[in-house]
Amino acid sequence: MAPAQNPISSQHVAVIGAGAAGLVTARELRREGHTVVVFEREKQVGGLWIYSPKAESDPLSLDPTRSIVHSSVYESLRTNLPRECMGFTDFPFVPRFDDESRDSRRYPSHMEVLAYLQDFAREFNLEEMVRFETEVVRVEPVKGKWKVRSKTSGDISEDEIFDAVVVCNGHYTEPNIAHIPGIKLWPGKQIHSHNYRVPDPFESEVVVVIGNFASGADISRDIAKVAKEVHIASRASERDTYVKPPGPRNNLWVHSEIDTANEDGSIVFKNGKVIHADSIVYCTGYKYYFPFLDTNGYMSIDENRVEHLYKHVFPPALAPTLSFVGLPAMVSLSSKIDTYWGFEFTYHLCSDLFFIYFYQGIQFVMFEIQSKWVAAVLSGRFTLPSQDKMMEDITTTYATLDALGIPKRYTHKLGKVQCEYLNWIAEECDCPLVEHWRNQEIVRGYQRLVSHPETYRDEWDDDDLKEEAYRDFATKKLISFHPSYFLESSI
Repeated sequence: MAPAQNPISSQHVAVIGAGAAGLVTARELRREGHTVVVFEREKQVGGLWIYSPKAESDPLSLDPTRSIVHSSVYESLRTNLPRECMGFTDFPFVPRFDDESRDSRRYPSHMEVLAYLQDFAREFNLEEMVRFETEVVRVEPVKGKWKVRSKTSGDISEDEIFDAVVVCNGHYTEPNIAHIPGIKLWPGKQIHSHNYRVPDPFESEVVVVIGNFASGADISRDIAKVAKEVHIASRASERDTYVKPPGPRNNLWVHSEIDTANEDGSIVFKNGKVIHADSIVYCTGYKYYFPFLDTNGYMSIDENRVEHLYKHVFPPALAPTLSFVGLPAMVSLSSKIDTYWGFEFTYHLCSDLFFIYFYQGIQFVMFEIQSKWVAAVLSGRFTLPSQDKMMEDITTTYATLDALGIPKRYTHKLGKVQCEYLNWIAEECDCPLVEHWRNQEIVRGYQRLVSHPETYRDEWDDDDLKEEAYRDFATKKLISFHPSYFLESSI
């Protein structure tokens, strides 16, 4: 995409959400010369990293009248990536050894990530753009602009007009519940991981955890500390799967999918095994959900595919004044090489692995690069292809996924092409590419996660990459201490 020939223009932009995506988007928009208002329904920045011990009144989060709790973080959560590759490119996520309240581990807790985001907001004076305890309830196009209706905690509503809207509201609030034949008559307890906080309620129970992606793998092990037995039902496993995953737990098993749930409390797996369970925990992910967005029917969500988005960011007919930052996720995929989102990649459902992870990937960097692109296009420094060209690209992508037999629900899962995808966007808006060490930390970190799921956060074999990262920070003058200060002190 060539630079635009038009004069640079300043837009009045609404950003929805003050999590990691919303914060860096606000920064990049302001850097580009736009005026920004960030709408945030919580009392603080941080988004999904804000931990609340409270859970929703409906443990499955199906009741539309329930009191909604937006946090999905559980108490024991730690990152599944090294901290140095998680941070924004010009604000490294380094340990704060001078502050005893901080978690200096390489794979820190959720509280440390929240503290990092708060540091980021302070460093760049971002909170002055944020309206806290203000929820966006409606966004609609009006005469070439966007009307945003917001509501404060005091139920005061206000309508405002913006030139553009960037949606950064995350996608970890609306749970996806797997269908199980017979579940309506099954007498046990059911809960979605969105409402899981601590393992105590499952003490001495027989528990079935559905799903073995990131939250399922972590939560099953967390519950196994106190439960009698934990049985993981995995859609990705072969029909006859019945194995113990690697690790010291002797009360943890992996099965294939559930076949039926019965009125007598039994659960029948497709491998033929039958257990009597006390509880089911659904670690089955989330749905994309934008209840506030009215595009006059142009946009829709089909089997968790947000249609239609050019490179997961711009809806062609509404671009560039409507955009989405932070939509894609990264899932571990391998085995069948083909083309996906225009890149060569490897795909399968990982039936040979005990655990399959929705790996965090370099999410914060993705937010940063996507928001740089949005900001540059809105200012007119760069232009998008025509609406027809963008739709042609989307149609080709959908056809490719269909030909490969990839379900629609995987449309926004980038897999191993995340860095290629981000570098493509970076080249579109003339910003730095993803560093080699950052990409390799993800690759090697994932390998450790699969081979040593119990210990990968505390034992690693990539000190060379960690050293390269800190030397890169020093070269760019992003840290005030010599790299050895972090390399010799970090744990």
